[in-house]
Amino acid sequence: MAAHLKKRVYEEFSKVVQIPHEEVPAKKLRLSKPSKSAALHVDLCKATNSTDALQYLLQFARKPVEAESVEGVVRILLEHYYKETDNSVRLKIASLLGLLSKTQGFSPDCIVDDVISTLNNEKSHQVLVQLLDTLLVIGTQLPENPAVRQRLIEVACKHLSDTYFGVRIKCLQLLGCLGTVDAPLTKDNEGQGMSTVRDVQNVISDYFGDQDPRVRTAAIKAMLQLHERGMKIHQIIYDQACRLLSDDYEQVRSAAVQMVWVLSQLYPESIVPIPSSNEEIRLVDDSFGKISHMVSDGSWMVRVQAAKTLGSMLQVSPHFLEQTLDKKLMSDLRRKRTAHERAKELYTSGEFSSGRKWADDAPKEKVDTNAVNLIASGACGAFVHGLEDEMYEVRIAAVEALCLLARSSPSFAEKCLDFLVDMFNDEIEEVRLQSIHVLREISTHITLREDQLDTVLAVLEDSSRDIREALHELLCYTNVSTKECIQLALLELLKNLNKYPTDRNSVWKCLKFLGSRHPTLVLPLVPELLSTHPYFDTPEPDMDDPAKMYWLWDAHCNWPPSPQLPGRKPLYGLDSVDSGGGSGSVEAAHLFLQQSLNRVSTVQNLEAPGAQDLLDFTIRDLQRLGQLQPELAGAADFSATYLRCQLLLMKALQEKLWNMAVPLCLKQNATATAAARQILEETYKLEFLYSGLESRQVATIHHVRLQAKALQLVLTARTRRGLEPLIGSCEKFLQDVESFQRLFLTELPHLQDSFVEKLLELMPRLSSCKPAELVKILQTTLRQSGLLQLRLPEQIHRATATIIEPTGESDNPLRFTSGLVVALDLDATLEHVQDPQNTVKVQVSELLYPDGQSHVIQPRPGDFRKPGPHRHRLITQVYLSHTAWTEPCQVEVRLLLAYSSSSSSSSSSSSKAGWSDSTDSLPPPEAAIEGTIPFSKSVKVFIMPKPARR
Repeated sequence: MAAHLKKRVYEEFSKVVQIPHEEVPAKKLRLSKPSKSAALHVDLCKATNSTDALQYLLQFARKPVEAESVEGVVRILLEHYYKETDNSVRLKIASLLGLLSKTQGFSPDCIVDDVISTLNNEKSHQVLVQLLDTLLVIGTQLPENPAVRQRLIEVACKHLSDTYFGVRIKCLQLLGCLGTVDAPLTKDNEGQGMSTVRDVQNVISDYFGDQDPRVRTAAIKAMLQLHERGMKIHQIIYDQACRLLSDDYEQVRSAAVQMVWVLSQLYPESIVPIPSSNEEIRLVDDSFGKISHMVSDGSWMVRVQAAKTLGSMLQVSPHFLEQTLDKKLMSDLRRKRTAHERAKELYTSGEFSSGRKWADDAPKEKVDTNAVNLIASGACGAFVHGLEDEMYEVRIAAVEALCLLARSSPSFAEKCLDFLVDMFNDEIEEVRLQSIHVLREISTHITLREDQLDTVLAVLEDSSRDIREALHELLCYTNVSTKECIQLALLELLKNLNKYPTDRNSVWKCLKFLGSRHPTLVLPLVPELLSTHPYFDTPEPDMDDPAKMYWLWDAHCNWPPSPQLPGRKPLYGLDSVDSGGGSGSVEAAHLFLQQSLNRVSTVQNLEAPGAQDLLDFTIRDLQRLGQLQPELAGAADFSATYLRCQLLLMKALQEKLWNMAVPLCLKQNATATAAARQILEETYKLEFLYSGLESRQVATIHHVRLQAKALQLVLTARTRRGLEPLIGSCEKFLQDVESFQRLFLTELPHLQDSFVEKLLELMPRLSSCKPAELVKILQTTLRQSGLLQLRLPEQIHRATATIIEPTGESDNPLRFTSGLVVALDLDATLEHVQDPQNTVKVQVSELLYPDGQSHVIQPRPGDFRKPGPHRHRLITQVYLSHTAWTEPCQVEVRLLLAYSSSSSSSSSSSSKAGWSDSTDSLPPPEAAIEGTIPFSKSVKVFIMPKPARR
């Protein structure tokens, strides 16, 4: 019994109470970077002399500085500045202060007082210049702080009287960048201790007569800076600027030409007097004459600028404009005396000499012609002097100026035609080419005579292919006067074709357009050209002649009409949009395009078969629309491609595919996987093959791409086993969603009820759920999301390429010795390709080699030419080599458009770099997605590597 009680007692008092374990929160570590200011202070303290200090400062300049550390670094630099006696070290510190002021996130207004204080106590002129440059940087960084701006302007006015030219230049730059009209300036008078309140333009104009030419140039540029900032320059500056046109230094004259031009645009109709006479003319005419005189300047750089400036003076009077083509002064520009003035002179002179005064009948002093002319005699024939200049840069500038003036004046275009045609014989190829381009631009205002056409056609003998093709294009758009001109052009073009067979397509195009522009002149030549006879049959031409085939196709290209597309007729009246030209047809086609896109927006209200049929027929109609209306081909193809992506997505999300077990629908699964892959390819075409897209269209493309990636993730989860690959795919997809939100934050309001909007609403749940649950949510969201309506921008153009050579029509193989290299000439035209030097590549496909190899070649930048806007020409050679073959094999050549897509966060981070150019502290950019898109038809050519002879 006692033992039992003892046991009970031990049982009662031996109970174990388990206290729940409380998790101790983990301590968070904060990684702090070492202080930049402390490190700089230590380095400067270790310096034993100025050379060491300068070396430490140079090392520090190569390292980035965060915005929160800038102020501390500035204080350390200023503290060392006050102690330093070496000018080079103080100069480097002043330079670092300016660089630190540019750091994003740092407001430099806190160091203005310190910099001004050091400026007032500084004795070295070089250091003064650098400190003023630092103040200029601070002023440009604080445009919304009028108090700081006013202080900096006062500092600039105070130091304008410095004896060193560099200080005066920096002060003038400060006034040009920061000066305003409403804030009067107080300028100290030199040596008088008095101050006057003046306008900023008056202060700057005082230095137009500075003894140093560099200061005079800086004063003119400061005045031009005021004009660029929107301040209207006073007309009184005009006389001072005109006097500077005769300055001894070319930099001053060059800046003065720009100043005179600015004033002529501000006050074109103002009346100014002619020196030494009572006549008055318009300011724009007077300035035109003075700038024309500068075309004969002693400096070729001034002559180039003067010639270019003349081309932008479109408000000048016609008789002043025509005087630039004649070296003799026209009578219209001489001051004419009235009949009363001539009668009065005759009366005062008397008919006979009275003999009472000695030599009263002696001839009067000859009047200076410059004093009575409305334009300086040196300005006569300005363009003639420019076109005959010894420097080809001046000749090119004169040709370009003639083009600009002739485009706005048809009468002037006719008068300058002979001069432009003469430039076709220039010794420099660039001048000849530019002259041809200029004549092409003014071709609507001119008609070539036979003698002029003879000079033009002589250029067809030029060895440069660019020159010949530019001349062919000129003849396409030029008007000639007689049928003899047509016959002369035809004979010369045929000679060109015999001498240069590679010009075949260019010559044929030229003949086509030349005939279509002159049907009445070609009509009398038809029997001779076609060798027809009124009653005798002529021999049938050779059908293997490519020229004959070209003529047959061009003559019958409109018959029979273009074949109808297979299948049913268009559902919504596409027959009403014909291929006829005119603005009405284009407007009707554009209206049909909009109606088609609006109609497709209701596809989500239809059942699956009807919705797919609607998309299918709409795609077909849009493709046909692009064929009928070339103006809308880009928009129609873009819309059709986008709808094709939606159709593929709709077919992949069919009900029967997701309600069956995976082993029972392996074929459907493979079809959906292929559809998702094709959608991704199509989205890259939409983004990189079309130009003119806005942010909204790019967001729509990325939305479709995100849907395709979600479909791929769902299909991967259904067909693969294993958790690890699925976790990685889910994390990558969530990163894509976050990237989409970051890139297109401003476009999210336009994506209502879309797939991505539903994902963003579920984002907290998706980030914490398991992969299987995430896949299930994606599957449900994909099937419930509707079609996102497409909004088109103003203009969309598709990048296209056409391979001209090789044609792929020859059956004769290109033979070469095995192991050696053969050059395949490639000639192609590119339309609407952005940056072709970096994006266009040549692919030699797998048909080239029996072993299935394929190569991609990058053309040289010099192989690209730009004959017109949005057009490029690729003329290059593709080098091929291989071992010996037993029989010829086909080479398949086509052009590819390379693209590289990466997150915009990497591109935006580059704009957030610190005050130095170093990018060591920037985060690494995300991996870019690179690929190529075929955008030309392939051309097949036979080649035959022969065995080497032993």
